[in-house]
Amino acid sequence: MLSKRLIVCLDVRDGLLTKGVKFLDNQNLGDPVEAARRYYLEGADEIVFYDITASAEGRGIFLQVVEKVAEAIFIPFSVGGGLTSVSQMRDVLLAGAEKISVNSAAIKNPPLISQAAAAFGSQAVVLGLDARQVDSPGCPSGYEVVIHGGRAPTGRDAVAWAQEAEKLGAGEICLNSIDADGTQAGFELTLTNRIAQAVSIPVIASGGAGEPRHLWEALTIGEASAALVASIVHFRQYEIRAIKEYLRERGCPIRPVDSIAVLD
Repeated sequence: MLSKRLIVCLDVRDGLLTKGVKFLDNQNLGDPVEAARRYYLEGADEIVFYDITASAEGRGIFLQVVEKVAEAIFIPFSVGGGLTSVSQMRDVLLAGAEKISVNSAAIKNPPLISQAAAAFGSQAVVLGLDARQVDSPGCPSGYEVVIHGGRAPTGRDAVAWAQEAEKLGAGEICLNSIDADGTQAGFELTLTNRIAQAVSIPVIASGGAGEPRHLWEALTIGEASAALVASIVHFRQYEIRAIKEYLRERGCPIRPVDSIAVLD
């Protein structure tokens, strides 16, 4: 069985690490480069870096921050936010990222996924999919895709969009529940499982981690390939080592911290 992954999410706004609840009321938490380095040393398998206002503000990603993160860590990391062209994606990859993440731009221009996969390979293309629960005949799964940091509904069914993105060439889906984001009440397991069952590419569960048990649920009940954490490590509620030990003790295949890095 392939190892599951523990991924730390760094939401960045105006060059600072930030965290909110349901994409609102964000608190600034300091330097994202220092945070990335700390999580790398503590044993994270990957880092996800989102410039959370780039898309809504119609600007490119802060490449200087990407470059500094690439110099500070030696694990894979993906970058998303405001990427609307293959040229911008190339700039991010040249700055040191292993993967790029497309979200709002892919909904507006689905061929962008295929263009990115053709240019860099599907393994470098992550679909960022933000969804919320709705009661709408246009969304038979019960979940709607939203864009621009959760501010704009699309009318697109989340499961159908995940399947379309896979066909277009996405190599991975980072699925974030708007309803659960930042609440620490647990991942949205129904949505996670439905999308994991509907596609053959890896699915990252995102939004709602509050304790190690929630990650175990996402990786087992939700059938996710990876689980993303933010608040519980940013606010030092849990150490990455403790989360991984919990998962391993319950039979979840995940790399031990000692095989990755040690603190100086």
